[in-house]
Amino acid sequence: MSAVDDGVPVRLTARQVTRQRRRAARRRTWADFRTHRSGMAGLAILGFFVFLAVAAPLIADPEGLKLSGATGGVLEPPSSEFWLGTDDKGRSVLTLLIWGARVSLLVGLLATVISMVIGTLVGLLSGYFGGRIGAVLFRLTEWFLVIPFLPLAIVMATVLGASLLTIVIVIGVTSWPGTALLIRSQTLSIRERAYLERARVLGAGRWHQIRRHILPNVMPMVFANTTLTVSIAILTETTLSFLGLGDPTRTSWGSMLDDAYSVGAITTGSWWYIIPPGVCVVLVVLSFTLVGQALEDVLDPRLKERR
Repeated sequence: MSAVDDGVPVRLTARQVTRQRRRAARRRTWADFRTHRSGMAGLAILGFFVFLAVAAPLIADPEGLKLSGATGGVLEPPSSEFWLGTDDKGRSVLTLLIWGARVSLLVGLLATVISMVIGTLVGLLSGYFGGRIGAVLFRLTEWFLVIPFLPLAIVMATVLGASLLTIVIVIGVTSWPGTALLIRSQTLSIRERAYLERARVLGAGRWHQIRRHILPNVMPMVFANTTLTVSIAILTETTLSFLGLGDPTRTSWGSMLDDAYSVGAITTGSWWYIIPPGVCVVLVVLSFTLVGQALEDVLDPRLKERR
């Protein structure tokens, strides 16, 4: 393939052609994504919370998280000094909310990475190799799939102990089966296509076929599924923290809900302590879901044909 540079034809290498095609594909994907109003709305909401998490040290003083840094009264309602009131220890709820975004998003993203890596590997190997290896991996996936997700996560968190790393590992290890089944079905379909048969005839090995032909074709579905899995991970972290299984040294939206429930924020009418973290969880989960649905619509040719 050749290109024109100042009127002079320039022959491109195979790698340069591949890069150009990938850039063109990314531009088409972004152009299609921008046509989804719900996806763009979700991206805007998500961008706002990511900004809060990244800029937390600049927006809210970390000393406000410590008991010694409490400057307000107990469960003080919103005021000009404390925009979202205070908690039962006199700390600013707004400060807790901003710093809680860091933990909730960090746990959700890290747990999703673990889930995606495990699910993609198991799905690829199960779908491509088949036989005894595929059968064992498929039964393992089914075994994890039939076990109730939340009780398994609670048991693992209880056994391993309460810490941020434990929560990340527990969520990642228990949430991969859905991804594995999705990737397995895609791999089974791609394995029978003509271009993969030609690669086998030309002498391409198994790992070469997986790395160069199958994996690039399933990655769009992995990315789309990632955004949906993050929302599940954030909900799970919130649930585990609400049940008292989160890291007691870290402030997250789930731990805020747990503390608010423990001090009876509902019965005392202290809505400013329990509603803001709940709304934040709902908005973040909604934003990831909207972005994931838009990506799935853009990246899945079958859904694109129905539009």
